[in-house]
Order: sequence, then C-alpha cells, then structure tokens
Amino acid sequence: MWKSTAAALALLILAGAATAGTQRSCERLLRKLDSQLADASCIESPDLTTRNPNTTPADDSLPGLPHLAFMPQADRAILVADAASRPPIKKVVPGLQIQARFAKDPLGQARFLLRLPQNWNGRLVVAGASGARSEFNGDFVWSDYVLQKGYAYASQNKGVLSARESTAADPLACRTGSPDKPSYVHYYDDDPGQAFTRWRDFMVMASDLARRGVEAQYGRKPRYTYAVGTSNGGYQVRRAIETAPEYFDGGVDWAGTFADSRGPNLLTGLPPAILNYPDYLASGRSPTSTAALNIMAAGYPPDLLADTENGPVSLWGMHADSFWEPTQCQWQKRLDPSYNTYGAGPGRYNYLARLSASTVGSNVAAIATNGKIKRPLITVAGTMDALLPIDHHARAYARQVAAESGEHAQAYRLYEIQNGNHVERYANIFPQLELIEPHAQRAFDLLVRFVEQKAPLPPDQCVARGGTISAAPAQLGHCPNLLAP
Repeated sequence: MWKSTAAALALLILAGAATAGTQRSCERLLRKLDSQLADASCIESPDLTTRNPNTTPADDSLPGLPHLAFMPQADRAILVADAASRPPIKKVVPGLQIQARFAKDPLGQARFLLRLPQNWNGRLVVAGASGARSEFNGDFVWSDYVLQKGYAYASQNKGVLSARESTAADPLACRTGSPDKPSYVHYYDDDPGQAFTRWRDFMVMASDLARRGVEAQYGRKPRYTYAVGTSNGGYQVRRAIETAPEYFDGGVDWAGTFADSRGPNLLTGLPPAILNYPDYLASGRSPTSTAALNIMAAGYPPDLLADTENGPVSLWGMHADSFWEPTQCQWQKRLDPSYNTYGAGPGRYNYLARLSASTVGSNVAAIATNGKIKRPLITVAGTMDALLPIDHHARAYARQVAAESGEHAQAYRLYEIQNGNHVERYANIFPQLELIEPHAQRAFDLLVRFVEQKAPLPPDQCVARGGTISAAPAQLGHCPNLLAP
C-alpha cells in the first residue's frame, strides 16, 4: 500500500514538474520574442495536429472583431478535400503552440502562428495563406503533414484580417452569392494601408520571427527553412523565393496566383468569365454556345455538370457563385479603386483600357512576380483549375522563370496534375477531378531531397490521373488536354 501511494505521489510530482517545465518554456519563449509579438499566448499541446480539436481556434473567437474577420476553422477547409479523402493522421505530435500579432504592424491585424514539436528534425516550414484567409489556413494540408515529419511550422495571414459583413451602400463592398440573392462583404485588404505589397513582407517576417522562436526553443537555428503555400499563399512563396533567398532554402507553390502588369493577371482573366456566365446559363449550359466558347477562349477549362440532391450543378457555376466575382471585386477595388464596380459592371472591366485611365498598371507592377528565382522552387497546379486557369497562372509563371532566371531556372519545376482543380472539395461532386494535395506533398519531399541530398528533381511533367510525379514520366512538359477521361 505504501509503495503504491509513493508511486502515485512520484507520478504527481513528475507531472507537476513537467507542467512547470512547460510553463517555463513558454515563459522563456515569450520573453525572448517579446519585442516582436503582441497579444501572445503560448500553450503546451498534447498534439499539434488537427486531430486535436484545440489546435485550430473556433471561428469568430478573437474578441472585439465582427463576424467573418477571423475564421480559422472555415479557412483551413476552404480549398481542401473532405476528411475522408485526406491522408489519415498517423502520429501524435506534442509540442508548443504560439499565437500572436506582429508587434510592428501599425494596423494591428498581422497575425503569426508557430508550432514547435518536441521531436524536432532541425528544420522549419513557413506557410503562406490563400485568399483572404487566416494564419490557420494551411492546417490540414501543410501543418499536419510536416509536423508529423518533425518540422517546426509557422504561418501568417498576409498582415490582414479577412472580411466583415456589409451592404451595397458600402463603396468597398463586394457582392457574394448569386446576383438574384446577393449578400455583401467588405474585405479588410481593400482598406487604406493594406496594399498587396505587404503580402511578401509578412511571409519574410514570419520566417525571421519563426527562426528566432526555433532558436529560443531548441538552442540552435534551423538547418533548412522551406516556404509552402496555396493560391495567394503560393504567390507569397514565389515572391519570397525571388526576393528573400537568405530566409528560405526552397519552396513549393501550389497553384500560386500570377500577377504581371502586362497580363495575364486576375483583372485580365476573371472579367470574361463573369461577363459570359449568365448567357452560358441562359443557353442551358450548352458547351457550344458563344458564351461557353468565350469563357474557354479566356483560358478556362471546360465546364463539368453533375446532378445532386439539390438539383443540377456545374463546375463553372460553383466558381461563379463563390469565387469569380468576389475575387475580381477584391482585386479591382485594391488595384483600381476609381472603377465603378457595380455601375460599370465587374464583367465589363477592361484591364488594357484602364491602363490609360487609372494607376492600375503601376499598382499591379508593384506586386508582380519577376521570375528571377534565387532558390529551388516547384509549382504544382491542376489542368482543370477554374479560378486560376493553368495557362494564365502556373504556365505563365513557368514561362517567366525560363525567360528571367538563367541558370537558376534549372532548379525550377512545374508539375501539372491532370484534371486537378483549385478547390479540392469539388472532387466529391465531380468524379472527373483529381486531388492535388498528395502531389503537392510529394513535391515538398522531392524539394527537400534536392536541397539536402542533391537528389535530381524529376523533370517538368504532366501527372496522369491516378499517377504520381515520376523521374521518368510518360508525358514531359504540359498536359496536352485540360480535361482527360
């Protein structure tokens, strides 16, 4: 009896010591990062993966902010496949999680996330954020994957909160939903002081701050630091690899947004889709209608149709309802604010005509990629991307790198995923679509092998349906068709 009591007491003492030790670790970390962080919290997590429900905060959980401003749970699921289609989490990853604001941000919106696993492999991954999403945007596709391999993981929100509900009377409001049942949101990144040029800066700042946090926790700097990101987060990766090679050893961009003041860019590509979609719908979704041909001529992949319990739906229709107009409006109001969005019409926006009527050209030039990569970089993109069509974004960037990077272009790859789409969850509705996530994660592993072991990168290729990135691909270069059976 005495022995069992003593053993229990010893366990309690050890548990208390462990808790106290963790508290001291958090206190030490926050103290060392104090000048860089504001409103910081540090917690010991029994599992840093999303299998732990406390890893990602609840939506609308930051006090004092309106609905939609901070939506971590929604953000992590916006582009990814559902849980049944994602790889299972196989490993518990205990460690520390820090959530905070960047202290140096004068607008008080720039947010930072850092996860430090107990069993660290000596490396760091820094993630970009897609759309107008929070620092928790990559929790399913990037954080879970790299944490199980022992990487420290950091992320940021591009320096800006997401959105808030608004009305048509708001000059900066963007319409969402179908035109017959509109609602309006106000994107914070259309506000004064939120130039898109900040997106690159906060990716670099996150790397710098995360490296400090890693050194404070483990007593040494990371041996290697990698950048990853999807959509606008992929754009952040590109700009980081182009302009801040001292902070990164390589990057993977998954369907990154392309911006060139000469075009293509979102303001050249989205208006034709927005303009022609109503006529396409009125044609009964005829693939041979003039409207359908105009949309495909603008670079978009062919439409897909499906019958659901709520009626017939189409791939273009789902993008029209949720992505095309809100994205065009958000970018136009930031980059060409003098254009009358809903007076002249988002579908009638003519970027080339606006070059002589506004400052849009110089504004796009300020955020444009230049293709001059200074570290290894892999782009993974789907041929059926109906938000960022592959020829106007992924292939356009590959062409830019080939023209501008000289010898560094040898360390760039474009892996095209046959039938991959921008929004992974749509594969549940359209069985023709292929998931990109496993290919993006394999691209990350290939990048690491190239950087650390000098293992050759597989060549540019079209990854067939059901296939994988291969050292000896059946189809080199571009996929010959956007849609394959």
